[in-house]
Amino acid sequence: MRLLTPILAVLLAVLPPAARAEPLTGTLKKIQDNNRLVLGVRDTAPPFSYLDQNQKVVGFAVDICLKIADAVKRELKMPGLEVAMEFVNSSSRIPLMTNGTTDLECGTTTNNAERKKQVAFTNTHFLTATRFVSRKDQKIGSLEDLRGKAVSSVAGSTNILMLIKANNERKLGITVISAKDVPEGFLLVETGRAAAFVMDDVQLSVVAAQSKDPAAYVISQETLSNPEPYGIMLRRDDPAFKAVVDKATADLYRSPEIRTIYETWFLKPVPPRGLTYNIPLSSALQWAFENPSDNSDPAFYAH
Repeated sequence: MRLLTPILAVLLAVLPPAARAEPLTGTLKKIQDNNRLVLGVRDTAPPFSYLDQNQKVVGFAVDICLKIADAVKRELKMPGLEVAMEFVNSSSRIPLMTNGTTDLECGTTTNNAERKKQVAFTNTHFLTATRFVSRKDQKIGSLEDLRGKAVSSVAGSTNILMLIKANNERKLGITVISAKDVPEGFLLVETGRAAAFVMDDVQLSVVAAQSKDPAAYVISQETLSNPEPYGIMLRRDDPAFKAVVDKATADLYRSPEIRTIYETWFLKPVPPRGLTYNIPLSSALQWAFENPSDNSDPAFYAH
């Protein structure tokens, strides 16, 4: 038996580093064991994550997640890895992440300190402020003009919390209506059941552009927040997986490719109706791409 010891030592010395690497843990192990990476996606959050005319999930955040998936395939040396998709909404996205159903959440989730107690985020991929949309003929210019009226927002969103906070602090007497998603929240304004709909400004621009009469609606100049970061969500306390995801997004955001992807979804006609949302890349978001970070403080992005 002693004769084998030097032989084993030689074999170990010539083995490639990957063969002697630490065993996989956390999400990377889960993905390897199941031969499957699961993306949490939206069906009604254009142009970030939604269904096109072929019922295929597409969008800006989906494209980013598919780039991350490619990096995971390389990391695990699994080119045939299955990339599956699971539909989530504002209420289910965090529970489905923490219980292991999804591995990445690809949508419009605001990265904030409260959520970071439950989940982690990779580098910021968008910045947006909370505003409201209303019908122009209602001549609603500010939150004060909504005093005593019904106002909708999406259940489980940071926006509805900001609306409730402003309503309580300013004693506006607003009746807050919870909608299940952005289309439902806007429909309440379209049908006159709500005077305004509070949401991220980019999503308000999109839903108004998709309406039967886009010119009939106006988005408020007044904001309920500073520009806040969106991030792809992943599980907490999983440094090995986060390192892969962070490197993948940082490499993408520092490359010219991110501008091409951005222009595809925000400055060019998108399926299924060929609408152009015409949302230029802001200087703050350009800075965030050049300086990738998962910082949740809006002040960090004030450039």
